[in-house]
Amino acid sequence: MVRYIINRLLSSILILIVITIVAFTIIQIPPGDFAEVYKAELVALGGTSEEQAEEAANRLRDKYGLLDPIPIQYIKWMGAIVLRGDFGWSFSQRVDVSDLLAQRLPRTLWIALSAHAISSLVGIILGIYVANRQYSFADNTAAAFAFFATSFPRFSIALIIMYFLAFGLGWEHVSAMHSPEFRYAPWSIAKAIDLLKHVGPVILIAGLGGVARNLRVMRGNLLDVLNQQYVTTARSKGLDERRVLNRHAVPNALHPIIAYQGTVLPYMLQGELEAAIVFGLPTIAPMFAEALLKQDVFLSGSIMLLYGILLIAGNFIADMALAVLDPRISYS
Repeated sequence: MVRYIINRLLSSILILIVITIVAFTIIQIPPGDFAEVYKAELVALGGTSEEQAEEAANRLRDKYGLLDPIPIQYIKWMGAIVLRGDFGWSFSQRVDVSDLLAQRLPRTLWIALSAHAISSLVGIILGIYVANRQYSFADNTAAAFAFFATSFPRFSIALIIMYFLAFGLGWEHVSAMHSPEFRYAPWSIAKAIDLLKHVGPVILIAGLGGVARNLRVMRGNLLDVLNQQYVTTARSKGLDERRVLNRHAVPNALHPIIAYQGTVLPYMLQGELEAAIVFGLPTIAPMFAEALLKQDVFLSGSIMLLYGILLIAGNFIADMALAVLDPRISYS
């Protein structure tokens, strides 16, 4: 097991390097750079001529090495991260990327992990329930829900929910993390409830697709297991159906779904991205979208690096959970 963990960590580092290389290159494929955006902003604000704006843009390029070849930019960026923990300067936000990530990452992970936990729990329970009632009304309803939740765009769901909250329930403050009266107030039960009111819709939207996927995966796995010979043997011995389901079928049906969980967290972050943009939450998602539009290479590259770390860590944790759940799995 120790050798397997070491090998996985080494391979994860290599995979992470490949992810960052691909992401950093793709980000810079569109023509131009942030200096072009900066130049356009200077001219649009007025008081700056075309020549002065061009000079300011060139100074920005020289200062941050934007004229260097992409491989040189990547090496300098990664070297600063590894040696000094410096993720670079955010051009669009005009602050260190490290400070931005430290500010927004905890709340982003909290929302994504909450959506993940709810979607996994609800999806697995529903999957177990409908698998034991194949082709029933509940099974068909669950299938229709799964189809809707996985195919309907999240930003459309977010707009519908926002419209309902604002015009149906009469909420005055739908966007942001808190209402104005709680924004700078000390933590209290009222502030916690206000926070849940604002982030609850985003957690719901981000988790909808996860519920559908967990439901479908659990249902399919459990149906396969219920048709296995050892389940038939357990039934023939006179065991109660609930005991056959809970003691024999469900534990074995959980293996594929645990492996599937390793890829879910980045999916939850992507689901949070669309909803957070609509609701205007100050999380990583809206900042990432703005960084891509403005070609803020260091900020967008750092967020892609973060997504890669989460994906690799999720798969690693899923493998460890499988080893604990099933002692027959060998990592020699």
